[in-house]
Order: sequence, then structure tokens, then C-alpha cells
Amino acid sequence: MYPSTLTLLARANPFSAPMFTLQRADEPQSHTPAQKRRLAAAAVAESGNSCEFGSMKYYALCGFGGILSCGLTHTAVVPLDLVKCRLQVDPAKYKSIFNGFSVTIREDGMRGLAKGWAPTFIGYSMQGLCKFGFYEVFKILYGDLLGEENTYLWRTSLYLAASASAEFFADIALAPMEACKVRIQTQPGYANTLRECAPKMYGEEGLWAFYKGVVPLWMRQIPYTMMKFACFERTVELLYKHVVPKPRSECSKSEQLVVTFVAGYIAGVFCAIVSHPADSVVSVLNKEKGSTATQVLKKLGPRGVWKGLVARIIMIGTLTALQWFIYDSVKVYFRLPRPPPPEMPESLKKKLGLTE
Repeated sequence: MYPSTLTLLARANPFSAPMFTLQRADEPQSHTPAQKRRLAAAAVAESGNSCEFGSMKYYALCGFGGILSCGLTHTAVVPLDLVKCRLQVDPAKYKSIFNGFSVTIREDGMRGLAKGWAPTFIGYSMQGLCKFGFYEVFKILYGDLLGEENTYLWRTSLYLAASASAEFFADIALAPMEACKVRIQTQPGYANTLRECAPKMYGEEGLWAFYKGVVPLWMRQIPYTMMKFACFERTVELLYKHVVPKPRSECSKSEQLVVTFVAGYIAGVFCAIVSHPADSVVSVLNKEKGSTATQVLKKLGPRGVWKGLVARIIMIGTLTALQWFIYDSVKVYFRLPRPPPPEMPESLKKKLGLTE
């Protein structure tokens, strides 16, 4: 019979689906002591790592991977992001994705599609630094607080908590550049470059101009990031368990990165849907002076907040897949520790009667 406290703990976890199944398995006896396992959605750790897992160098290189993954990918899709923002703030003029592109090119030329690239690159590089770097910090910190057994049982909740904590700080770093980007993209004639836009905004509204959108940014980005990390981690776990025909330890690094890309795209689709209403509010809020998030939400209505969803799904799905691919590639290049998928600790197996 299973210990009642552990059974209740596993059943009470609202984020634990799909639940693990308990099966009795005969495992080879090993005379070497089992090493403590860490949760991570990456490949099997190999000898010759460049640094210790959880060290300052490890966190710094993870942050660098975040800079590349977010800064480069968001800058690459600036044209699509520009059209998406214009669909949200002026649906009467920009009626669809293709119409938005044609109207923008007709009015501003091909160069008009690159408006806002500078604040996008700077802002999302800073966000990526904090998002991925702090996620690793909080995941290890919360895992150590929970203990090995609870970390396994509550791993999805751990991913959600760590990613939400990281995104809180990441959005504070992103907010000023996001405000400039939206102002450049959605107000024709206001400013064409970051050097024009930032001083003008500060002169008109002060420092508040750069942070008035931080609350709706949290509303958009925190659910998005929670879905992005938790869905990705669990999707990778399930792909290796049910789709990939061989264990991860037998997969080459290129095969592992393909799995990373697929899991990232699946996670990105869900991210786009969860965060889109708040994204619409942010776009309109940064365009209109003196408005509040509540006023914008009432103005847009239930249907208005979903304008531009198709464009956002395409953009975010591709972005998320590329971000995880780049991030995992950075870990491979710098030989960072990449622990195996989470497995039930031996101590928990003994408590559940799964070992002899």
C-alpha cells in the first residue's frame, strides 16, 4: 500500500497532469551511490563541462544565451510585429495581415517594415537576460527549498513558479524599450528612431511614460512565460517518452535540438493564445496618452482583444521554437551542464514500494 501522505500530495497538485504512472520495475543493482538529480529540459550531462551546475559562470552563460535567443529572434520578426501592433490599434485601416503589409509598404516603403528594430533588440535582449538567467536561478533555488522528492512530484508547479518569478524582473527591464517600440510603430510621424523617440517621450510625460505599461506587460508576459517554460519542459519530457524511438542518452546533439525546436513551437502556440488579450491592451495603451489598462480593455471589448491573434500565433510559435533552439545551442556550444530529464528519486521509489 502506498503511503497516504505522498498519494494525497501527488493527487492534490493542480498542475501535475499528465500524472506519472507507478509501475514496478526490476532495475540493475549498482554499487555506486546515486547522485542527486536536478530538473532540466536538456540533454544528458556529459564529462568535460565548462563549469559547475548552478555556479555564477553557469548563470552568466545562461543569461547570455537568453540575450541571443530573445534579442535576435524578436528583432528578426519586427515586420510581423509591426503589422500585428497596427492591426490591434487601428483595425479599420489595417484589416488583415496581408493588407497590413501592403498598406505599410505603400505608405512607408520597405524600410517602414523595420520601424522599431532598435528598441526591440535592446529591450528583448535585456528581457532575455533576466528571463532565462533568473529562471535557472529560481528553478534551482525553489528545487533546493522543496527537497528532491517534492521537486519531482511538484515539478510542473516548480516550472511555473520559477518562470513567473523570472518574468517579473524581466518585464521591468523590457518596459522602457517596449513603450518606445510601440510608440514608433503605431504613431506615424511621432518618431522614426529610438534616439528621437526616447527624449521626446521623457520630455512630454517624464519617466512614467516608460513604465506606465509595466502592469499590463506583467499581465501579458507572466502567463506567457509560465506557459512557455512549463509547457516546454513537460512537452520535451513527453516527446522523449512517447514519440522519440530511442532514449535521449542515445540521441545525438542535433537530434536533441530538433526535439527542442518542436517542443518550443508547441509551447509557443499555447503562449500566444494565453497572452494575446493583454498584448492588445499593451499596444493600445502605449499608443494613447492618459489611458489606463481598464479603459483600454473596455474600449476594445471581448472581440477587440483578439484582433491580430493569427499573426501573433505565427510570430510567437516561431519565436518560441527558435528561442529554445538558440538557448539550448548556446548550452551545447559552451559545454554547460545539461542534466537528464527528471526521474523519480530512489528514496521515493522505496517509499512507494517500487524497488525490492
